[in-house]
Amino acid sequence: MQPFDSIRAIQPAGMNAIIVYFTGEDVAAANAWCQRWAHTVRAAKPDWLTSLLPSYDSLVISFKPECIDFHGVYQFLRHCRTVKNDPSGDPQHHRVQVWYGADDANDLKEISRHTGLTTDEIIALHTETTYRVFAVGFAPGFAYLGELDPRLACPRLDSPRQHVPEGAVAIADRQTAVYPSESPGGWHLLGLTNAPLFDSESASARFAVGDTVQFVGISEQEYNNGEQHDN
Repeated sequence: MQPFDSIRAIQPAGMNAIIVYFTGEDVAAANAWCQRWAHTVRAAKPDWLTSLLPSYDSLVISFKPECIDFHGVYQFLRHCRTVKNDPSGDPQHHRVQVWYGADDANDLKEISRHTGLTTDEIIALHTETTYRVFAVGFAPGFAYLGELDPRLACPRLDSPRQHVPEGAVAIADRQTAVYPSESPGGWHLLGLTNAPLFDSESASARFAVGDTVQFVGISEQEYNNGEQHDN
């Protein structure tokens, strides 16, 4: 399957899916094409489609093998006219308040040793950037945000923790994220937020791909007051 236009590669992904990789001068540009193609396929509503899984620069398209094969999906894409905007609505901007250095989520010393930055510099760099939601996965409501300032980049932990608390704000490589529920995890922790990220009753997540997020530092007292202003 030959690449074309914004698609740099297409490969089979199991018996009933293909993975499409997108071109771009940087990860943001590649992700924009990824989301545009995801919106296009979703809007077309082909009867063979079972799921779409967008990531940073790739899109997994799963299909019903009794209805179509790899070549058929490829030909469908070749003849698509991409949809520029997501028909589900405009991206939202979120401000998330964080108690940096919270007792249960504090790897600031380790991050400082790795980066050579002071705690104040770490917090300043993390809050100065407006992040884009590139993908949602791993756990319901878990959004991969980027890109982190390169001065803050840290590798994942050698041994993941068995328990990361709900609301932990974390970094790994050039990504940042918030754990929407308690779970295992291998990222370095900066602090805690009490912002709700996933509603299990409605199965709705706070962040959607394409949204933007900015973190705001607050005190322990403000965190304990439980107020969140999302605007």
